[in-house]
Amino acid sequence: MTALTEISTTATRVASRIISLTVRPLLLSGLFISLTACIASPPQDTSNVCNMFEDRRSWYKAAERAEQRWGVPIHVSMAFIYQESAYQARIRPQRNRILWVIPWTRPSSAFGYAQALDTTWSEYRQVTGNRLAMRSNFGDAIDFIGWYNRNSHQRNNISYSDARNLYLAYHEGNTGFARGSYAGNATLLATAERVQSNADRYQAQFAQCERELGKNWFMRVFF
Repeated sequence: MTALTEISTTATRVASRIISLTVRPLLLSGLFISLTACIASPPQDTSNVCNMFEDRRSWYKAAERAEQRWGVPIHVSMAFIYQESAYQARIRPQRNRILWVIPWTRPSSAFGYAQALDTTWSEYRQVTGNRLAMRSNFGDAIDFIGWYNRNSHQRNNISYSDARNLYLAYHEGNTGFARGSYAGNATLLATAERVQSNADRYQAQFAQCERELGKNWFMRVFF
């Protein structure tokens, strides 16, 4: 009887150990994936920049740092992200299809919040020294947009407030923009106008909440 009890106890311990080594990591992995998905999901109200920054305070801090570093206004950079990815962290262009059915290659390597191409993102990481930057990280993506638009300002003399032409240079590349490669592309020109419209809307909204967003937690609670 004692031997049977010892065997049963040993079996129970082994089973518990197996569960500990397999089930718990799976549960933790699932929890991590769920939290990551939650963090990476777009804000509920992407039409209002104040609501987004109130919902994602870390986004506001990242946008503020990018503006201070590159000079590109927050509302312009946010309008770019809204157009490129609608604030989806891991979005890629839809695949081309063979005979309208069979999935094939993607039209470009664009990825993440800023829809940055592999080559341009590599250049950004090398030039800025931000070698661990990820396109699915909002802070890195908005810094990239600031960096690229600073280049457009310097190379093509585009005003930081001119979201329309900054976007054309972003889409066509600064060399293409200088050649006027966007001329005659009605779809692209309409998109650039939409970026300018969204930037103007964000600018008006941001003017109403910038002071409140700039307060630290103590000021927000007591004043």
